[in-house]
Amino acid sequence: MKTAIINSPLGKIELTGDENGLATVFFRDDDHEETKTDQIPPELAPAVTQLNLYFEGKITSFDLKLNPNGTDFQKKVWLQLEKIPFGKTQSYMDMARALGDTKVILAAASANGKNPIGIIIPCHRVIGSDNTLTGYAGGLWRKKWLLEHESPVRQTSLF
Repeated sequence: MKTAIINSPLGKIELTGDENGLATVFFRDDDHEETKTDQIPPELAPAVTQLNLYFEGKITSFDLKLNPNGTDFQKKVWLQLEKIPFGKTQSYMDMARALGDTKVILAAASANGKNPIGIIIPCHRVIGSDNTLTGYAGGLWRKKWLLEHESPVRQTSLF
């Protein structure tokens, strides 16, 4: 498994993956050094490029080979997350309905929280039914930033 660490407006982000695809994207809250550009593994270069373009506001979707590790149900939830359009949000109940059974809301929320490929599989786009920000593995401040970054309406603050 190859690794790269990049700087972003939200702090350091670590990516891992190999020839089978991107396996993880997560925030680091330590002082790990950024991977030098010429040392980014070729397997991760497309993800690094696309994340940088995303943060620069130049792309709204990703075109990457993904290889997250999870159960079949988790992978089903993560595929559902990928269907939430840029600049839109969905509630956990909406997600459960999209999965075909409102009784899976807690399991879907749990799978959402275990998403190993943050930002690219946009778990940050899932909010509470009352439109409040709810848990985010990277911290609510990052979730707020990501939603404001994706908002079609530029204003001082959404939340």
